[in-house]
Amino acid sequence: MNILYRVFIDPFMQMGQAPDLLVQTLWEGLVAGVLYALIALGFVLIFKASGVFNFAQGIMVVFAALTLVGLHALLRKWGVSSGMVAAYLALAITIVVMFALAWCIERAILRPLVNQPDIILFMATFGLTYFLVGLGELVFGGEPKSMITEDLGLPRGAIEIKMLGGFVSLQKIDIAAAVIASVMVTSLALFFQKTRIGRALRAVADSHKAALSVGISLEQVWVVVWFAAGIVALTTGIMWGARSSVSFALEIVAFKALPVLVLGGLTSIPGAIVGGLIIGIGEKLGEFYWGPLLGSGIEAWFAYLIALIFLLVRPQGLFGERIIERI
Repeated sequence: MNILYRVFIDPFMQMGQAPDLLVQTLWEGLVAGVLYALIALGFVLIFKASGVFNFAQGIMVVFAALTLVGLHALLRKWGVSSGMVAAYLALAITIVVMFALAWCIERAILRPLVNQPDIILFMATFGLTYFLVGLGELVFGGEPKSMITEDLGLPRGAIEIKMLGGFVSLQKIDIAAAVIASVMVTSLALFFQKTRIGRALRAVADSHKAALSVGISLEQVWVVVWFAAGIVALTTGIMWGARSSVSFALEIVAFKALPVLVLGGLTSIPGAIVGGLIIGIGEKLGEFYWGPLLGSGIEAWFAYLIALIFLLVRPQGLFGERIIERI
């Protein structure tokens, strides 16, 4: 009886007794959830365009952030005196690098593998992952690096808000991250829903051969989608890097998008958003209120437990289409 009380009643009583702490926890979960949704969006875009799960999306987050930081350091070394000028020059060059990466992936990997089984494309993204890991370590080294937060104009410090009998602390970088990620998710969703490229993307997702028969260029669609996924990776790398540091450990954070995809569905942009919020808020609430009972580190496994439950109950996710095979 005591265990049941501590699991099902005591945490909710704590929420009512300290509503300011509840709001603080919900806010931190919201920020994490929006960033998870942003990472998941990169997976969704590529899966919709090519029908392949891009295992390399996590390392693309790291590679984009390392490229930005490395270029900034190089420009300062070459005599660019203003840190902000160097930062935005580095940002522009990094965007070009991500476009070049998307073009190379289309030419070297996707084009030769058109109409091959999905497992072959999936394994190709494994190879891409380890190629980017090796290239990143060779060019930038393996040690963690600080994100150029001030030079990019991202805010520092916190805002204290008196609320519900206490104070809620909102980190300015978290506010910026939530706003930027929300704008990017909304913009990409509208772009791929309302534009010609978006309609072509949906046609390619349904059938490569049918898309080719009506004159849709697979090469163009794939470059655009992988470039969009690269911009998503860059934005994610900046935001996560500003909250901690830029290192290859960010790849582990990026894989939190996997449970998000299981919840929302591999082909659903709204599903990525909803799944990200569920995972982000759920793991923060679990860590703060149930952590003392179940042990610390709930954030490390909570998302995967939820994903396992969904796989058993609703494997297509909340917004995924149920696949019916006729025998």
